[in-house]
Amino acid sequence: MKHISILVPQGHTSVVNIEGSLQILSEVNGFLATFGKDPLFTIELVGLVKDNSQRNGLFSIRPDKLVSEVKKTDLIIIPAMHGDQYQALELNKGFIPWIVDQYNRGAELAAFCIGAFFLAGTGLMKGKQCATHWKLANEFRNMYPDVNLVDDKIMTGEDGIYTSGGAYSWLNLTLYLIEKYAGREVAILASKAYMIDIDRTSQSPFIMFEGQKTHEDEPIKKAQEYIEQNFEEKITVDQLAAMFALGRRNLERRFKKATSNTVVEYIQRVKIEVAKKGLETSRKSVNELMYDVGYNDTKAFRTVFKRVTGLSPIEYRNKYNKHAVLAQEA
Repeated sequence: MKHISILVPQGHTSVVNIEGSLQILSEVNGFLATFGKDPLFTIELVGLVKDNSQRNGLFSIRPDKLVSEVKKTDLIIIPAMHGDQYQALELNKGFIPWIVDQYNRGAELAAFCIGAFFLAGTGLMKGKQCATHWKLANEFRNMYPDVNLVDDKIMTGEDGIYTSGGAYSWLNLTLYLIEKYAGREVAILASKAYMIDIDRTSQSPFIMFEGQKTHEDEPIKKAQEYIEQNFEEKITVDQLAAMFALGRRNLERRFKKATSNTVVEYIQRVKIEVAKKGLETSRKSVNELMYDVGYNDTKAFRTVFKRVTGLSPIEYRNKYNKHAVLAQEA
């Protein structure tokens, strides 16, 4: 039997992560019974207090056990914790010594979505790959620069520590863990029963690029604004350096520090974001949209688009443009 501890943190937590993972993992025992096999999981909600109020009293969760009562577990699930991440870390620091001790004794750890912030706060993620919601990628990098954030991934796994990307990608990580512990056949059953797309690995198609402007470097903010307002032009690093009276190396260093992107990456991502919107809403051809955002090399445009989104322009249009879908069905 594998003992699974689903944390019930203090503060504003994803109730969906807690109840959903409890429901799906509990169902695994039912699937195994249909194969004439013994149950695999013992699942318990584990908290710091006996009565945990969520969403300003809208929900109340009563953990099965307090953290001090769980002497040994095999998997710890950390749900998303919303709001100020420093505050969430402080509110729930009582979990950390137990998590570290259990990990050192062989337990595996799984953090859903922005639960990765708390997991990184344990110190166990240093140098390891990590996924989280793409929308908070820059905030995560600023808070944990020693963690290797891969914000295009649906999930990561390294040294028994697992993380999932944004929002409902926790379902994909849950399926992965079911397959790891119970086998492929059971994971496929869970996938079909809950209609979860199995083997999805990237959140790139869902990312909406929003330039990081929470920094205080005003010349870099102005450079960002210029790029965003002139996306249809061919913009060079030397041009921006001269425009804002900065040396090229100084501009590149400060730009990367402020935005987590190189200048060239930022230019590309702004252009691709505009092209994505065109593919979602317009009837323009891929080549027309390519010219609209300042590309004249079809191969270069398609290569950059695929690298940023994980899809070709045509695949992206078919996924998100309802007119394209209707035209295919007609």
